[in-house]
Amino acid sequence: MTAASLPPVAPEVTATLVEDLSPRLRKRLDAAVTKLGSRPTHRDGETVTIAVDDDTELRLHAPGGVVATVDAITCGCLLAPACVHRAAAACAAPAADPAPEPEPAAESTPDAAPDPAAQPAAPTVPDPTPLPNSTPSPGDTTPPTAPAPAITAPTPTPTPAPDEATPAQREAAAALWSAGAAVLEAGVAGSGAVAQAALLRAAHTARLRHLPRGASAALSVVTLLRAARAGDPSYRTADLVTALAELLGTAHRVGTASGAELAAVRGRARRPYSPDGSLRLYGLFTEPVVTDSGHGGARTWVVTADGRLCTVGDVAPGGVGRALGVADRTVRLGDTALTHRELGRAGLAVSGATVSPDGRLGAGKGVKAVTARGAAWTEPPLAALWETPPAEQAARALRSVSRYAEPDGGGSDLLFLDVELLGAVGESGGTCLLARCDGGVPVRLAVADDDPALAHRDNLMLLATAPGTRLRIIGRLVPAPHPRLTLLACSHPTGESTVDLGFDRLSRADLPDPGAPVHSAPDRPGGPGAESPLHLLERRVEQTVPAGRAALGMVGDVTAEARRLRRAGLPTAAGLLTTLRASAVRRERDLFGRLLPADTDGFAAHWLAAARYTAAVAESLCAAAWEPGPAALTHGPTEATVPRPAGSPR
Repeated sequence: MTAASLPPVAPEVTATLVEDLSPRLRKRLDAAVTKLGSRPTHRDGETVTIAVDDDTELRLHAPGGVVATVDAITCGCLLAPACVHRAAAACAAPAADPAPEPEPAAESTPDAAPDPAAQPAAPTVPDPTPLPNSTPSPGDTTPPTAPAPAITAPTPTPTPAPDEATPAQREAAAALWSAGAAVLEAGVAGSGAVAQAALLRAAHTARLRHLPRGASAALSVVTLLRAARAGDPSYRTADLVTALAELLGTAHRVGTASGAELAAVRGRARRPYSPDGSLRLYGLFTEPVVTDSGHGGARTWVVTADGRLCTVGDVAPGGVGRALGVADRTVRLGDTALTHRELGRAGLAVSGATVSPDGRLGAGKGVKAVTARGAAWTEPPLAALWETPPAEQAARALRSVSRYAEPDGGGSDLLFLDVELLGAVGESGGTCLLARCDGGVPVRLAVADDDPALAHRDNLMLLATAPGTRLRIIGRLVPAPHPRLTLLACSHPTGESTVDLGFDRLSRADLPDPGAPVHSAPDRPGGPGAESPLHLLERRVEQTVPAGRAALGMVGDVTAEARRLRRAGLPTAAGLLTTLRASAVRRERDLFGRLLPADTDGFAAHWLAAARYTAAVAESLCAAAWEPGPAALTHGPTEATVPRPAGSPR
């Protein structure tokens, strides 16, 4: 049995089943989950049956594809319904994303619909250290002189102002904080089914109290914890670091934010679509969409007459096979007969259009669309996309791909560059294509998706054999201390058309004749952050997640690492490293010399400050790497010279 073979279970169902177990059965729950994973399953319509043993069967009834009630999980053992098997099955199954809670009428729109391939975007980078009195900003060169004060979970206030969180929301935020801090305390190794159930309960409560952003963050943490404990090869510790920091940061800010900031912290349970009248759209390119959750489809990018980027997508469960099939299906927009790949090179005239803040075009009943003439990449309005300097494009895209971007902020993570190919460059993770964009900045072009069914890898390797070729490209920014993109589309080497690099396959006959000049490729990427010692703090932040606070407490003296950070012009990072390690080992004693419980909230506050700080500085280094000129390649960063991210404290 695998998690994918089981229907999703609503978070409140899993939480209730775990909470109803006796203390003795809770201790056996993780072992029961592991044992259940080796048992065979059988699906019959909306019911999945698990053979617990030769005489006992466990059934999960999922009308509509989701196990929505506690009674929908039944077991035939003698201890049922108080047995451990029902809770184990719920913990082994994926956590369902609950249906959005109703919102005020002013915010509800008929065209709002979830999209599993959605990538939140934001106009500004949020505060990297949202905790009061915690750490200076990256532009502050004054090292901290004392550890940041411990911050407790948000607590309700009796009479909140109208633009502040309600007492119920503060209580829900406190539960999110406590559940997240407990995971950070125990680490992946100690965050079994019981800790995950606490997160699911907190997520359910947060969603009921109109805090969908915090609820989604908690569900993301649960999903990543399960992937880590199951040994999923796609799991990355950095992803769990980001999810935990998002959860803790959101929970804390609910108690301190007000007005527009509070609205962003609360988040939205549905994507609002607003009317946009009549639009003239010009196709740009089409990319395959394949998500870790098993969804697949296609997304076509289009440009309005005034230069705005919009998307038309079709994503549903099905994986890469569905992505390949959807590309040649008719676009779900009005009465047009164009397929996604055709729309990427043609145009549309749309009336009654609705558009979400992140540029997604709605497909409501009132939308009408007919086929129209497209435009080449060298013609208006598409040509204007390549006229913006690369550094400005990178700064804009970085605000969209920020690890802690505010949802519903709009913006795009795409870059539009004119480049000259230089050849292949080997890296620890494989081979990428080196190019030089106008302005002289070297850019590494990586594969967008390694799935062999898609054409990304083959096309990039073929282009690497044609140094000297000039192309107009579209790529997605990869935050790194050196300029880096995943390559999505390019002009055809012959200049006659465009190539969707995920779907279209180039051949050697498409490349120019050999004999073009070959440029030497640097062995290592350059940029202001190429030699940055920021990783000394980053690795301690990541080190906490697998084994918890105790792992960081066992680290020896960090004085040498802190000294190196200060020499590199990063005194704030040095102070955060010192206080984080001190917080991990600090334990108070009572009057009788007995150890008191660890300050879980205080350690979580220090860890959160360090995580948000490293993310903000890393993103600043990424933006600086795109600046042209020799200075960007020869000088290392300092907190005084690294650009301060928008939205960070002065």
